[in-house]
Amino acid sequence: MPIHEKHLIRPEDLATHDQLEIDGVDVSGDWSTFIRSRVVDDYNEDLQDEIAALPGGEYIHRCWQCGSCTNSCTVNALNPDFNPRYWIYLIRMGYQSELVRDKDLIWQCVSCNKCTYACPRDVVPEGVMKATAHWMELKGFTEKSPSTVFDEEFSSQVIETGKIEDGKVFLNFFKRTGQSPFQDWVIQMGKNLAMKLPVMMGLQMAWATLFPPKTKGWDKARDAIKEYVEEQEAAHRQALKLDEHKA
Repeated sequence: MPIHEKHLIRPEDLATHDQLEIDGVDVSGDWSTFIRSRVVDDYNEDLQDEIAALPGGEYIHRCWQCGSCTNSCTVNALNPDFNPRYWIYLIRMGYQSELVRDKDLIWQCVSCNKCTYACPRDVVPEGVMKATAHWMELKGFTEKSPSTVFDEEFSSQVIETGKIEDGKVFLNFFKRTGQSPFQDWVIQMGKNLAMKLPVMMGLQMAWATLFPPKTKGWDKARDAIKEYVEEQEAAHRQALKLDEHKA
């Protein structure tokens, strides 16, 4: 019989028949094309392993689809289309195209960790969401997000100098994301700081922006961290077979 819960079916999976009669029975209405014989031509049998190879996705194999993550999700309460349980199911089944359809939704995770606290199997769904978003980036399904750019700027400065200079992080972030550093909130924050900070401290901050401070004897630590990061990135690329596709 025709379906009545149209909102549960993707629009592209609906077939509408205004006048359809089969064996003398009127079956006009909306039908789900899920019942059609079809072949999944983009099935990725390594999808779960690829997500598990990225930070946060290590325990995705533990999921038993209880739905505790989605039931407790802050974002799902506002947007029912945000469904961690469903995405974990798609990953474990290897349904890559279905997962990629929601590439603009997965980024909405706010890392509240309610799902992680509720999960009875220690899947760490919040981590899986982050790993999936990272996977989308590495695979080229999404552009590098502003949050990723900020993380890269922050991390690169820590690795290079062993210290953080907030001004330089923000300036580089604005430059890489094509934003003007003279935004209203930045100007207002600068005014507030100028009014509250001692003059000498303000001069020290300006000096640090021009000449970033560096931890003494940091060279060996920097080289070790860089080597580790490079090893991890190489492992991720190998797990996702990115170098093979590039070749």
